[in-house]
Amino acid sequence: MTLQYLDFLGTVVFAITGLLAARRKHLDLFGAIVIAMVTAIGGGTLRDLIIGEPVFWTQNDIYIYIVVCTTLAFFFLARFRRLPVKLLLFLDALGLAVFTVIGTQKAMELGFSDPIAIMTGVMTGVVGGMIRDVLVDEIPLVLRKEIYATASFIGASVLLLLLHNDVSQELAIFVSILITIIMRVSAIVYKIELPVFISYKANLPPIRQNKRRSKKFDDESSANSEK
Repeated sequence: MTLQYLDFLGTVVFAITGLLAARRKHLDLFGAIVIAMVTAIGGGTLRDLIIGEPVFWTQNDIYIYIVVCTTLAFFFLARFRRLPVKLLLFLDALGLAVFTVIGTQKAMELGFSDPIAIMTGVMTGVVGGMIRDVLVDEIPLVLRKEIYATASFIGASVLLLLLHNDVSQELAIFVSILITIIMRVSAIVYKIELPVFISYKANLPPIRQNKRRSKKFDDESSANSEK
């Protein structure tokens, strides 16, 4: 039951992160609802479609109400009060952790292998944000230097490892959520980032560079003298 409430909280927080993106792009109310919706339920929707399960929000429409009510409240509240962005980042870490656990558990209960279970966990946690970023014409967060999908991957892996070693489900879920949150929050606080892909560039020897500069200077001098 506690996990269910955390799932609802994660839906609210993910919807708000979608609304923050909508605000940056100055979208109207309908556009804000669309962005909030895909952010909050996009990952779980794709997960269910891939594993061949009924899409979760078609079985329980409370998720639709949560997103719409959150959007309407935020849409008008944001006109009068500035939201604590840092707090939302920490709550977003909690939502990421909870969605990861839920996605991983769902695949395990259906008998999928561990790699598939991990993938569905990560998918549940990060795909909604990827769709959001694509729709608002930004590079998805998980493709940048942020430790986001990595935290989800580690959290899902820890959950499976503990369950395979006969740790109680409640404890395994708690540890998985805690580790995911710690990784994500530590990355925010201490600005920990993944290395960036950089192509190799050959550096010319200093002598060759000097020769090129000298040649360029001689050419310019000759051109000026001709003038």
